[in-house]
Amino acid sequence: MNYALIIAGGSGNRMGQDIPKQFINVYDKPVLIYTLESFQRHPMVDAIDVVCLDGWHDVLRAYANQFNITKLQDVVSGGKSAQESIRNGVFHLETKAKSDDIIIIHDGIRPLVDDTVLTDVIQKARQYGNGVTSLPYNEQIFIVNPEDETTTRQYIPRETLRRVSTPQAYQFERLDSAYHEAFEKGIGIHGSSYTNTMMVELGETLHFAAGSDKNIKLTTKDDLEMFKGYMKMDKDTWLK
Repeated sequence: MNYALIIAGGSGNRMGQDIPKQFINVYDKPVLIYTLESFQRHPMVDAIDVVCLDGWHDVLRAYANQFNITKLQDVVSGGKSAQESIRNGVFHLETKAKSDDIIIIHDGIRPLVDDTVLTDVIQKARQYGNGVTSLPYNEQIFIVNPEDETTTRQYIPRETLRRVSTPQAYQFERLDSAYHEAFEKGIGIHGSSYTNTMMVELGETLHFAAGSDKNIKLTTKDDLEMFKGYMKMDKDTWLK
């Protein structure tokens, strides 16, 4: 089976709103529901679990019923960090996922999940044991001069870089084992760490899958306005 594990445990303080950003309504629908709909309609996704902020579980289930998210199985409490939230979701799956099942981890505030991206991530995970959404980096990256932080003398060739985000998918047995090891040893779980960076710190080789520039993360009010723009945008028929 292919399980989607949607991470929606954050409070979203940087959005500056009165409710968590994953529950902000855009055109009469919560952001999180747009995300869940992408997994609901995808034929390769069998079930959905959501790691959710405490106090919002019943709200989420009510919205899921309203918008016919029938693949939703369980709602799990989040942790104090993204890694704790993902760990809670992974450990919850120990009661039902088999060793070779694929777990697709995705941010609940990335509502524009392209079907082809999701397909490729799952296929890569089936083939290699993992697959991470990625894109080339198109800007120039310079390293700050430690002697004068307003200057630079060194750059990183952009051809050597890839931007990695979610969705990312992993074989359950390795994913579950990795989270036990990481939290027992304190490896790859601090700061801005995520599953992909943790896996690399634990010695795993990751495999790039397809990505999309539309797969934006809604962190600020400007991101929210960009999402609204994408929702209104009609693709020109002549574009390939």
